[in-house]
Amino acid sequence: MDFKTQHIRLLHQNTHLDFNATALDLFRYQAQHNPVYKLYLQYLKVEPQQIEKLEQIPFLPIEFFKSHEIITGEFEPEVTFYSSGTTQMTRSRHLVSDLSWYTQTTKLIFEQFYGPLQDYVVLALLPSYLEQGGSSLVAMVDYFIKQTGQQEEGFYLREHNKLLQAMEHARQKGKKVLLIGVSYALLDWAEELQGKKDFSDVTIMETGGMKGRRREMTREELHAHLQQGFSVEAIHSEYGMTELLSQGYSKGKGIFWPGYTMCVLLRDLNDPFDIRPDLRSGGINVIDLANIDSCAFIETKDIGRVHANGSFEVLGRFDNSDIRGCNLLIS
Repeated sequence: MDFKTQHIRLLHQNTHLDFNATALDLFRYQAQHNPVYKLYLQYLKVEPQQIEKLEQIPFLPIEFFKSHEIITGEFEPEVTFYSSGTTQMTRSRHLVSDLSWYTQTTKLIFEQFYGPLQDYVVLALLPSYLEQGGSSLVAMVDYFIKQTGQQEEGFYLREHNKLLQAMEHARQKGKKVLLIGVSYALLDWAEELQGKKDFSDVTIMETGGMKGRRREMTREELHAHLQQGFSVEAIHSEYGMTELLSQGYSKGKGIFWPGYTMCVLLRDLNDPFDIRPDLRSGGINVIDLANIDSCAFIETKDIGRVHANGSFEVLGRFDNSDIRGCNLLIS
Protein backbone atom coordinates (compact mmCIF):
# COMPACT_ATOMS: atom_id res chain seq x y z
CA MET A 1 0.00 0.00 0.00
CA ASP A 2 1.49 3.37 -1.00
CA PHE A 3 1.74 6.30 1.43
CA LYS A 4 -1.21 8.27 0.00
CA THR A 5 -3.61 5.32 0.11
CA GLN A 6 -2.53 4.50 3.66
CA HIS A 7 -2.88 8.14 4.77
CA ILE A 8 -6.37 8.51 3.31
CA ARG A 9 -7.52 5.27 4.90
CA LEU A 10 -6.11 6.36 8.25
CA LEU A 11 -7.92 9.71 8.20
CA HIS A 12 -11.30 8.31 7.19
CA GLN A 13 -11.22 5.29 9.49
CA ASN A 14 -9.69 6.82 12.59
CA THR A 15 -10.99 10.10 13.93
CA HIS A 16 -8.79 9.68 17.03
CA LEU A 17 -5.46 9.39 15.24
CA ASP A 18 -2.02 10.28 16.55
CA PHE A 19 -1.98 13.78 15.05
CA ASN A 20 1.70 14.56 15.67
CA ALA A 21 3.04 11.33 14.21
CA THR A 22 0.67 11.53 11.22
CA ALA A 23 1.63 15.14 10.53
CA LEU A 24 5.36 14.42 10.68
CA ASP A 25 4.97 11.47 8.29
CA LEU A 26 3.00 13.66 5.90
CA PHE A 27 5.61 16.43 6.14
CA ARG A 28 8.40 14.08 5.09
CA TYR A 29 6.27 12.75 2.23
CA GLN A 30 5.43 16.21 0.91
CA ALA A 31 8.99 17.44 1.40
CA GLN A 32 9.98 14.80 -1.13
CA HIS A 33 7.04 14.76 -3.55
CA ASN A 34 5.82 18.38 -3.66
CA PRO A 35 8.22 20.26 -6.02
CA VAL A 36 7.37 23.78 -4.81
CA TYR A 37 7.51 22.85 -1.13
CA LYS A 38 10.72 20.87 -1.70
CA LEU A 39 12.41 23.90 -3.27
CA TYR A 40 11.13 26.12 -0.48
CA LEU A 41 12.68 23.82 2.13
CA GLN A 42 15.94 23.69 0.19
CA TYR A 43 16.02 27.48 0.03
CA LEU A 44 15.64 27.53 3.82
CA LYS A 45 18.35 24.85 4.14
CA VAL A 46 15.96 22.57 6.03
CA GLU A 47 16.71 18.86 6.18
CA PRO A 48 13.32 17.08 6.51
CA GLN A 49 14.72 14.07 8.36
CA GLN A 50 15.95 16.36 11.13
CA ILE A 51 12.46 17.71 11.85
CA GLU A 52 11.19 16.05 15.03
CA LYS A 53 8.47 18.42 16.27
CA LEU A 54 5.55 20.21 14.61
CA GLU A 55 6.98 23.58 15.69
CA GLN A 56 10.10 22.91 13.61
CA ILE A 57 8.18 22.47 10.35
CA PRO A 58 8.46 25.42 7.90
CA PHE A 59 4.98 26.47 6.78
CA LEU A 60 4.38 27.47 3.17
CA PRO A 61 3.17 31.08 2.80
CA ILE A 62 -0.39 31.01 1.52
CA GLU A 63 0.48 33.49 -1.25
CA PHE A 64 2.20 30.64 -3.11
CA PHE A 65 -1.25 29.37 -4.10
CA LYS A 66 -1.61 32.50 -6.24
CA SER A 67 1.67 32.16 -8.10
CA HIS A 68 2.35 28.41 -8.28
CA GLU A 69 0.62 25.09 -8.76
CA ILE A 70 0.94 23.53 -5.30
CA ILE A 71 0.80 19.80 -6.06
CA THR A 72 2.14 16.74 -4.28
CA GLY A 73 2.77 13.91 -6.71
CA GLU A 74 1.29 13.79 -10.21
CA PHE A 75 -2.41 13.88 -11.03
CA GLU A 76 -5.02 15.49 -13.22
CA PRO A 77 -7.27 17.57 -10.95
CA GLU A 78 -10.92 16.63 -10.87
CA VAL A 79 -11.77 20.14 -9.67
CA THR A 80 -9.96 23.42 -9.07
CA PHE A 81 -11.13 25.68 -6.28
CA TYR A 82 -10.61 29.43 -6.60
CA SER A 83 -10.53 32.09 -3.92
CA SER A 84 -12.99 34.95 -4.13
CA GLY A 85 -11.91 38.14 -5.82
CA THR A 86 -12.48 40.53 -8.65
CA THR A 87 -11.26 40.02 -12.21
CA GLN A 88 -8.39 42.42 -11.43
CA MET A 89 -7.15 40.26 -8.53
CA THR A 90 -4.93 37.21 -8.72
CA ARG A 91 -7.00 34.41 -7.21
CA SER A 92 -5.60 31.47 -5.30
CA ARG A 93 -6.00 28.07 -6.92
CA HIS A 94 -6.29 24.76 -5.11
CA LEU A 95 -6.04 21.74 -7.41
CA VAL A 96 -7.96 18.76 -6.00
CA SER A 97 -7.42 15.28 -7.39
CA ASP A 98 -10.58 13.74 -5.92
CA LEU A 99 -13.65 15.81 -5.05
CA SER A 100 -15.12 12.97 -2.99
CA TRP A 101 -12.06 13.00 -0.70
CA TYR A 102 -12.81 16.64 0.10
CA THR A 103 -16.57 16.29 0.52
CA GLN A 104 -16.38 13.15 2.65
CA THR A 105 -13.81 14.82 4.90
CA THR A 106 -16.01 17.89 5.33
CA LYS A 107 -18.92 15.63 6.30
CA LEU A 108 -16.86 13.82 8.95
CA ILE A 109 -15.69 17.13 10.42
CA PHE A 110 -19.18 18.69 10.45
CA GLU A 111 -20.69 15.63 12.10
CA GLN A 112 -17.89 15.65 14.68
CA PHE A 113 -19.42 18.86 16.05
CA TYR A 114 -23.08 18.84 14.96
CA GLY A 115 -24.18 15.24 14.58
CA PRO A 116 -25.59 13.38 11.54
CA LEU A 117 -26.40 15.47 8.48
CA GLN A 118 -29.47 13.34 7.87
CA ASP A 119 -31.06 15.06 10.89
CA TYR A 120 -30.83 18.45 9.17
CA VAL A 121 -32.28 20.58 6.45
CA VAL A 122 -29.41 22.72 5.14
CA LEU A 123 -30.25 26.13 3.66
CA ALA A 124 -27.56 28.35 2.13
CA LEU A 125 -27.56 32.10 1.57
CA LEU A 126 -24.35 32.42 -0.46
CA PRO A 127 -25.15 34.71 -3.40
CA SER A 128 -21.63 35.94 -4.18
CA TYR A 129 -20.11 32.46 -4.06
CA LEU A 130 -22.79 31.07 -6.35
CA GLU A 131 -22.38 33.93 -8.80
CA GLN A 132 -18.59 33.72 -9.00
CA GLY A 133 -18.15 29.93 -9.21
CA GLY A 134 -15.25 27.67 -8.27
CA SER A 135 -15.99 27.88 -4.56
CA SER A 136 -14.91 25.14 -2.16
CA LEU A 137 -17.58 26.39 0.26
CA VAL A 138 -20.35 25.88 -2.31
CA ALA A 139 -19.03 22.40 -3.08
CA MET A 140 -19.12 21.54 0.62
CA VAL A 141 -22.61 22.90 1.20
CA ASP A 142 -23.93 21.26 -1.96
CA TYR A 143 -22.68 17.90 -0.67
CA PHE A 144 -24.26 18.54 2.74
CA ILE A 145 -27.61 19.30 1.10
CA LYS A 146 -27.49 16.07 -0.88
CA GLN A 147 -26.53 14.08 2.21
CA THR A 148 -29.58 15.30 4.13
CA GLY A 149 -31.98 13.87 1.54
CA GLN A 150 -34.08 17.00 1.97
CA GLN A 151 -36.85 17.96 -0.43
CA GLU A 152 -36.39 21.65 0.26
CA GLU A 153 -34.29 23.71 -2.12
CA GLY A 154 -30.88 24.32 -0.60
CA PHE A 155 -29.33 27.39 -2.27
CA TYR A 156 -30.85 30.86 -2.32
CA LEU A 157 -29.64 34.10 -3.81
CA ARG A 158 -31.87 36.60 -2.02
CA GLU A 159 -35.29 34.90 -1.88
CA HIS A 160 -36.04 35.47 1.78
CA ASN A 161 -39.72 34.48 1.58
CA LYS A 162 -38.80 31.15 0.03
CA LEU A 163 -36.24 30.64 2.78
CA LEU A 164 -38.89 31.18 5.44
CA GLN A 165 -41.18 28.67 3.73
CA ALA A 166 -38.39 26.11 3.58
CA MET A 167 -37.66 26.59 7.29
CA GLU A 168 -41.32 26.11 8.20
CA HIS A 169 -41.51 22.97 6.08
CA ALA A 170 -38.44 21.58 7.85
CA ARG A 171 -39.90 22.38 11.26
CA GLN A 172 -43.09 20.53 10.41
CA LYS A 173 -41.02 17.41 9.67
CA GLY A 174 -39.13 17.73 12.95
CA LYS A 175 -35.81 18.44 11.24
CA LYS A 176 -33.01 20.62 12.56
CA VAL A 177 -32.36 23.67 10.39
CA LEU A 178 -28.90 24.94 9.49
CA LEU A 179 -28.78 28.31 7.73
CA ILE A 180 -25.26 28.95 6.45
CA GLY A 181 -24.50 32.27 4.81
CA VAL A 182 -21.95 34.88 3.87
CA SER A 183 -21.92 37.67 6.44
CA TYR A 184 -23.32 40.52 4.33
CA ALA A 185 -26.23 38.40 3.05
CA LEU A 186 -27.17 37.27 6.55
CA LEU A 187 -26.89 40.86 7.78
CA ASP A 188 -29.17 42.11 4.99
CA TRP A 189 -31.84 39.61 5.99
CA ALA A 190 -31.41 40.20 9.73
CA GLU A 191 -31.97 43.93 9.25
CA GLU A 192 -35.05 43.18 7.19
CA LEU A 193 -36.46 40.88 9.89
CA GLN A 194 -35.65 43.17 12.85
CA GLY A 195 -36.44 40.39 15.32
CA LYS A 196 -39.99 39.86 14.04
CA LYS A 197 -39.43 36.14 13.46
CA ASP A 198 -38.26 33.58 15.99
CA PHE A 199 -35.22 31.65 14.75
CA SER A 200 -34.29 30.27 18.18
CA ASP A 201 -34.45 26.69 16.86
CA VAL A 202 -32.29 27.48 13.81
CA THR A 203 -28.49 27.22 13.69
CA ILE A 204 -27.31 30.44 12.04
CA MET A 205 -23.76 30.01 10.73
CA GLU A 206 -21.74 32.79 9.13
CA THR A 207 -18.77 32.12 6.90
CA GLY A 208 -17.33 35.65 7.07
CA GLY A 209 -16.90 38.12 4.25
CA MET A 210 -18.53 41.45 3.47
CA LYS A 211 -16.99 41.28 -0.03
CA GLY A 212 -17.22 45.05 -0.39
CA ARG A 213 -21.01 44.99 -0.07
CA ARG A 214 -21.11 46.31 3.50
CA ARG A 215 -18.69 48.11 5.76
CA GLU A 216 -16.32 45.86 7.66
CA MET A 217 -17.18 45.42 11.33
CA THR A 218 -15.88 43.45 14.28
CA ARG A 219 -17.17 39.94 14.78
CA GLU A 220 -18.71 41.05 18.07
CA GLU A 221 -20.63 43.82 16.31
CA LEU A 222 -21.67 41.56 13.44
CA HIS A 223 -22.89 38.81 15.75
CA ALA A 224 -24.82 41.31 17.89
CA HIS A 225 -26.72 42.51 14.80
CA LEU A 226 -27.38 38.95 13.65
CA GLN A 227 -28.50 37.79 17.09
CA GLN A 228 -30.95 40.65 17.34
CA GLY A 229 -32.30 40.31 13.80
CA PHE A 230 -32.74 36.53 13.95
CA SER A 231 -33.70 36.37 17.65
CA VAL A 232 -31.05 33.77 18.49
CA GLU A 233 -28.73 33.46 21.48
CA ALA A 234 -25.57 32.66 19.51
CA ILE A 235 -24.17 32.89 16.00
CA HIS A 236 -22.12 29.95 14.76
CA SER A 237 -19.15 30.36 12.42
CA GLU A 238 -17.13 28.25 10.00
CA TYR A 239 -13.37 28.65 9.55
CA GLY A 240 -12.18 27.50 6.16
CA MET A 241 -10.45 28.78 3.07
CA THR A 242 -9.73 27.85 -0.53
CA GLU A 243 -6.27 26.53 0.29
CA LEU A 244 -7.55 24.15 2.99
CA LEU A 245 -9.69 21.02 2.80
CA SER A 246 -10.46 20.94 6.55
CA GLN A 247 -12.62 23.27 8.62
CA GLY A 248 -13.01 24.59 12.13
CA TYR A 249 -16.35 25.49 13.73
CA SER A 250 -17.50 27.92 16.38
CA LYS A 251 -20.78 27.56 18.26
CA GLY A 252 -20.58 31.10 19.56
CA LYS A 253 -18.39 33.97 20.82
CA GLY A 254 -15.82 33.41 18.06
CA ILE A 255 -14.23 30.39 19.78
CA PHE A 256 -13.31 27.88 17.07
CA TRP A 257 -12.55 24.20 17.40
CA PRO A 258 -10.47 22.64 14.63
CA GLY A 259 -11.70 19.48 12.93
CA TYR A 260 -9.86 16.27 13.79
CA THR A 261 -7.72 16.61 10.63
CA MET A 262 -6.62 20.15 11.54
CA CYS A 263 -4.33 21.86 14.04
CA VAL A 264 -3.60 25.56 14.56
CA LEU A 265 -0.17 26.82 15.68
CA LEU A 266 0.98 30.39 16.27
CA ARG A 267 4.07 32.09 14.86
CA ASP A 268 5.67 35.28 16.07
CA LEU A 269 4.27 38.34 14.30
CA ASN A 270 7.76 39.50 13.34
CA ASP A 271 9.47 36.15 12.76
CA PRO A 272 7.51 33.59 10.70
CA PHE A 273 9.89 30.79 11.70
CA ASP A 274 9.45 31.34 15.43
CA ILE A 275 6.59 28.95 16.30
CA ARG A 276 5.98 28.56 20.01
CA PRO A 277 3.10 27.24 22.15
CA ASP A 278 3.62 30.02 24.72
CA LEU A 279 2.68 32.85 22.34
CA ARG A 280 -0.43 34.68 23.52
CA SER A 281 -1.25 35.76 19.98
CA GLY A 282 0.41 35.55 16.60
CA GLY A 283 0.11 34.58 12.98
CA ILE A 284 -2.02 31.50 12.37
CA ASN A 285 -0.32 28.46 10.86
CA VAL A 286 -2.56 25.56 9.92
CA ILE A 287 -1.73 21.89 9.62
CA ASP A 288 -4.37 20.28 7.41
CA LEU A 289 -3.90 16.52 7.18
CA ALA A 290 -6.55 16.36 4.43
CA ASN A 291 -4.27 18.41 2.14
CA ILE A 292 -2.29 15.40 0.98
CA ASP A 293 -2.36 16.47 -2.71
CA SER A 294 -1.23 20.07 -2.14
CA CYS A 295 0.53 21.25 1.03
CA ALA A 296 -0.62 20.39 4.53
CA PHE A 297 1.43 23.14 6.22
CA ILE A 298 0.03 26.60 5.48
CA GLU A 299 1.15 29.97 6.81
CA THR A 300 -2.05 32.02 6.64
CA LYS A 301 -2.51 35.80 6.76
CA ASP A 302 -4.76 35.54 9.81
CA ILE A 303 -3.78 36.69 13.29
CA GLY A 304 -5.17 34.70 16.17
CA ARG A 305 -5.02 33.27 19.65
CA VAL A 306 -4.75 29.58 20.57
CA HIS A 307 -6.00 28.28 23.91
CA ALA A 308 -4.56 25.43 25.97
CA ASN A 309 -7.53 23.20 25.12
CA GLY A 310 -6.83 23.45 21.38
CA SER A 311 -9.54 25.97 20.54
CA PHE A 312 -8.61 29.21 18.79
CA GLU A 313 -9.81 32.70 17.91
CA VAL A 314 -9.24 34.85 14.85
CA LEU A 315 -8.29 38.38 15.83
CA GLY A 316 -7.58 39.99 12.47
CA ARG A 317 -5.34 39.87 9.42
CA PHE A 318 -1.82 40.94 8.50
CA ASP A 319 -3.04 42.70 5.36
CA ASN A 320 -6.64 43.88 5.17
CA SER A 321 -6.23 45.16 1.62
CA ASP A 322 -6.70 41.66 0.18
CA ILE A 323 -10.10 40.61 1.50
CA ARG A 324 -10.65 36.87 1.16
CA GLY A 325 -14.01 35.27 0.51
CA CYS A 326 -13.74 33.10 3.61
CA ASN A 327 -11.98 35.76 5.65
CA LEU A 328 -13.27 35.96 9.20
CA LEU A 329 -13.86 39.34 10.72
CA ILE A 330 -11.68 41.02 13.30
CA SER A 331 -13.02 40.38 16.78
